[in-house]
Amino acid sequence: MAAILSVKDLRKVYDGGFEALKGVSLDIEEGEILALLGPNGAGKTTLISTVCGLVTPSSGSVTVGGHDILRDYRAARSLIGLVPQEVVVEQFETVRNTVRLSRGLFGKPRNDALVEEILRKLSLWDKRDNQIKELSGGMKRRVLIAKALAHEPRVLFLDEPTAGVDVALRKDMWDIVAEMKADGVTIILTTHYIEEAEAIADRIGVITRGELLLVQEKAELMRQMGRKQLEVQLNAPIETLPASLADFGLEIGQGGETLIYSYDTHAERTGITKLLNAISDAGLTLRDVQTRQSSLEDIFVNLVEEDA
Repeated sequence: MAAILSVKDLRKVYDGGFEALKGVSLDIEEGEILALLGPNGAGKTTLISTVCGLVTPSSGSVTVGGHDILRDYRAARSLIGLVPQEVVVEQFETVRNTVRLSRGLFGKPRNDALVEEILRKLSLWDKRDNQIKELSGGMKRRVLIAKALAHEPRVLFLDEPTAGVDVALRKDMWDIVAEMKADGVTIILTTHYIEEAEAIADRIGVITRGELLLVQEKAELMRQMGRKQLEVQLNAPIETLPASLADFGLEIGQGGETLIYSYDTHAERTGITKLLNAISDAGLTLRDVQTRQSSLEDIFVNLVEEDA
C-alpha cells in the first residue's frame, strides 16, 4: 500500500541553534494508526506542526497524498485534520456553528447533513446549540475533533487528545479513533499514555531529542523487545541471596518474599528449570510462581534510557 504521508530527512533548527528535528524520515500508509511516543521536548509537536504547515522546516521534504507541503500547500493542507493539545475555540459560539465555520475555512460548501453526522458520532448532537463555554473539558476536546473532521481530511493528527480527561472519556475516545480508522482515515497520535498506544495503534514510533529511534509494528515490537519476568514467591522472607543463586541475576522483591528473574521467551533455553532446582537446593521453599510480560511502557522506558 502506498504511503499517504511521506517525511524525508526533515530538519528544524530554531533561531539560537536549537535543533528540534534531526533528519526525521517516516512513511505512513493510508488507513493506519501510528502512535508517536516520546518524552517532553522530544520533537513530537514540532513534527506535527511542520507537517501541518504551522512551522517551516529548515530542510527535508514532506508530501501528503503526493502534494508537497511547501510547493502545493493548499492541496496538502486540505487533506490534513489537526486536533491540537490546547483547547482554543471561540467560547461564545455554538458547537454546530463552530464546526460549520471550520468546514468553510477550507473552502468546502455547506453540508449540514455531514456536520450532523460528525456531531452525532462524537456524542455532541445534543449539545449542538450550546455555547462552547458551557461544555466540560472532555466535550471541548470532542469539539476539536469535530472541527478537524469537518472538511473530510484523509490524515488526522491527534496531539495529546486525551490529556486531562478522565479514564472513561479516554476509552470513549479510543472507540472514536477506531471508528475513524474504519472510515479510512489515517491517524497519527501523540500521547504520554502508553496504554493508549498499546490499545489502538498499528505501529509505534519512538522519538527523543529530535531523532526517530524506531518505527515498528506494535506486535512485532512487543515480540522482539518484550521480556518476561518470573516472580517466585517464598514462604519466608530473605535479606540476601544465597551464594548459589548469584549467577542468575535475581532481584529480591519488596519485603524479601519474592525473587524476580528476567528471561527472553525466544531464547533456546529460559533457564527456569535450572533456577527452580537451584532455589530448592538452596533450602528455600516456594509458595507460588507467576510470570509477567513486559509492557509497551517497559520497552519505551528502556529505549529512551538507552538513548540518553
